[in-house]
Amino acid sequence: MYGLWKPRVLGAWKVPATGPVIFAVNHSHYVDGPMVMGVAPRPTHFLIKKEAFVGPLNPFLTGIGQVKVDRASADRTAIGRALGVLEAGGVLGIFPEGTRGTGDFASLRAGLAYFAVRSGAPVVPIAVLGSSDRRGRLFKGLPPLRSRVDVVFGDPFEAGDGSGRRTRKALDEATERIQKQLTAHLENARRLTGR
Repeated sequence: MYGLWKPRVLGAWKVPATGPVIFAVNHSHYVDGPMVMGVAPRPTHFLIKKEAFVGPLNPFLTGIGQVKVDRASADRTAIGRALGVLEAGGVLGIFPEGTRGTGDFASLRAGLAYFAVRSGAPVVPIAVLGSSDRRGRLFKGLPPLRSRVDVVFGDPFEAGDGSGRRTRKALDEATERIQKQLTAHLENARRLTGR
């Protein structure tokens, strides 16, 4: 990442040094996940749509520990692998909106709340800014080479209410809490970076 762009990383010291952690990353461009993996202080295992595991990317993504997920159904294999990452004290990366979009955390899917409540792992909000501002001249699908991309890590927070409940109501409440935290972090990241 540092060879292709100029990442500016803010707040990486906030990531807990040990134990399970969930990275909740906004997603507006293809490079957001690789950018976080490249600059994060700990190895990260992202939930990635199965459609990305094609050709030579399949053995590469599998080899670096990324988790293939079928978004069309409740993918029990992916859920088990993701929970395994957290049970082993690792970092699980999730795009809470479920797909690329505006990257503003406006509509969250329930997966992040499920993993956070089920595992008890703290959630670290991450805002990637500048990856979708402009298109590159050489590679139209990528940000311009050597352009600045900001990666802003936020304060870890607990998504659950502390009761350990995993009911539909508890997950809905956790999703609301998560959305408020992520939206506030994104606003703060935009203020800090001027984006």
